[in-house]
Amino acid sequence: MMKNFFAVIGGMGTLATESYIRLVDEQTHAHEDQEFLDYVVFNDASVPDRTEFILGNSADSPFPCIADDIRKATAMGASFITLPCNTAHYFFDDLQALTPVPIIHMPKVTIAEMSSRYPASRHPRVAFMGTRGSLVSGIYSTAVKAAGYQFVQPDAATQEKISYLIYHDVKETGDLDRQRYAEALDAMLTGHHCDIVILGCTELSVLNEAFPMPELPIVDAQAVLAEETVRQAKKLREN
Repeated sequence: MMKNFFAVIGGMGTLATESYIRLVDEQTHAHEDQEFLDYVVFNDASVPDRTEFILGNSADSPFPCIADDIRKATAMGASFITLPCNTAHYFFDDLQALTPVPIIHMPKVTIAEMSSRYPASRHPRVAFMGTRGSLVSGIYSTAVKAAGYQFVQPDAATQEKISYLIYHDVKETGDLDRQRYAEALDAMLTGHHCDIVILGCTELSVLNEAFPMPELPIVDAQAVLAEETVRQAKKLREN
């Protein structure tokens, strides 16, 4: 019987969940089957669109679906839970209230990593790339400001480009375009005069996995979550 495993509440969207799992497996640095981590993935593709609900364009709340997965993961005995969807963290407090099992807070660990790599004293202006739902909800803006940075959101034209990458390139077609991705990054880093860019949508993390640009000051929330997942999972094995 599997013990000391973690649960992934995914499917928002599926390609992003696959990307996150690949990162977790790669960062485990396993050399044989038994060295990989123990986990269960809920690829719940039926979860309604988070952004449409947050913006008030849909009355179909994602919360009941995610909450059901949280309860199932708890009943199965998961040691901790990950939620690799930035926008879904709009519901974080209510989801955590459903279970004694700790849920890793993706934006918090991302900002902690950013603060370590790019101190606010030298890198004050933080660009955010994500869904409109994440922008409106403030799940990153509040924490970024609290950490001592200036939060810079895209202008309307740049947000359209970012949304196109998320919804058309990754979710709809899977046709990943390096040039469109690079242009969106440049619009934030150069056009908006930013020192750092947070990739705060896991679809953008899919693009970052496909087209890594280590020369740029990118903080990829999904990559940070994967690192934290591996750290906590390996700690479980030590106990």
